Amino acid sequence: MHDTTALLVELGSVILGLGLIGRFAGRIGLSPIPLYLLAGLAFGEGGLLPLGASEEFTAVGAEIGVILLLLLLGLEYSASELVTSLKTQYPSGAVDFVLNATPGAVAALLLGWGPVGAVALAGVTWISSSGVIAKVLTDLGRLGNRETPVILGVLVIEDLSMAVYLPLLTAMLAGVGLAGGSIALLIALGTVGFVLYLALRHGRLISRAVSSDNPEMLLLVVLGLTVLVAGVAQELQVSAAVGAFLVGIALSGEVAEGARKLLTPLRDLFAAVFFVFFGLSTNPAEIPPVLLPAALLAITTVLTKIATGWYAARRAGIGSRGRWRAGGTLVARGEFSIVIAGLAVATEPRIGPIATAYVLILVIVGPLTARWTQPVVARIQAWRGRDGSSSGSGSGSNGKGSGELPATRPVPAAPAVQEEFASSAD
Repeated sequence: MHDTTALLVELGSVILGLGLIGRFAGRIGLSPIPLYLLAGLAFGEGGLLPLGASEEFTAVGAEIGVILLLLLLGLEYSASELVTSLKTQYPSGAVDFVLNATPGAVAALLLGWGPVGAVALAGVTWISSSGVIAKVLTDLGRLGNRETPVILGVLVIEDLSMAVYLPLLTAMLAGVGLAGGSIALLIALGTVGFVLYLALRHGRLISRAVSSDNPEMLLLVVLGLTVLVAGVAQELQVSAAVGAFLVGIALSGEVAEGARKLLTPLRDLFAAVFFVFFGLSTNPAEIPPVLLPAALLAITTVLTKIATGWYAARRAGIGSRGRWRAGGTLVARGEFSIVIAGLAVATEPRIGPIATAYVLILVIVGPLTARWTQPVVARIQAWRGRDGSSSGSGSGSNGKGSGELPATRPVPAAPAVQEEFASSAD
């Protein structure tokens, strides 16, 4: 009875604290992710007030949080939107991977972490935060800008790449070797292709089978199906997160919209628990020694993400101002960097402190670069005696002036994703 009482008191205190933290973050215009991580550090081993009774429950909640994060991400995209984005944005996706995964891999090898650590840290530095970027675009009023479809296209490619990257990382962490890793990757590729085929050809039938006019039944069926598929995927060494992502892709139309509305509050709750749990698993005393390498890595990948956005916007025919805005907006890292580090921390514990410090830096710097990259570049160009607006960027402050070239490679998925981001960004 005493253990149950302690569990309820600790769990209630944590959830109440998360609610207050979220409200405070909203008041100051900051993503709550860094504050959740700091709360986890405060309540974890070596923190101010370590938790004991609720740690096991929090671990299960963290697993559910990862599953719901990926499920809701899959629900945002239809299979046709993903296929279209692949066809139009794959060069930008390739540049994004090379420029931003390489610094993480090199840093891990220099730190002596070996191949597994290199693959894990490469993922941490590669993937931008869709949630933070969605909020930034909404707060800055840029959802209608010419460069926004390009930004969303890069994010779509990154999200879809997770369906290949996570199984590969999971296999490496399990130590299954080259043959086992190749089999896991083939299974993942086959599964992704099969789900996309089913969603394209028979998506209506799948959605109809899951659909229900009763919100309670819809919630139970979608959540139960997702957890079941995630468990099967985990058993096949494909990653539970990927299984949840594929369930989200397979659902479309009114079913996807209804599931989003029902599951978003659950996602927010368990995602917050996940960030806290990651903080709990990191000893605060281990962070100061890695602040320097984390800061150097952050500076490097700020520059590479800006270069990625600039290149992607240039391919789409966006003018100079829009290119710099696109690059600055893509800087933020957050939820998926922590998901990747959370998977790897059991095998490579040293990734936890550096990933925490790295995300804390970039989740704060990201909104600042989104707002100030283009104005700073314009001032530097003016200081050098060049007019920053003379390179085809137009005269409008949001990139819509007559000097902007029309996007030659638009992302058809953008309007739907923009609408979802505008309504769900937190």
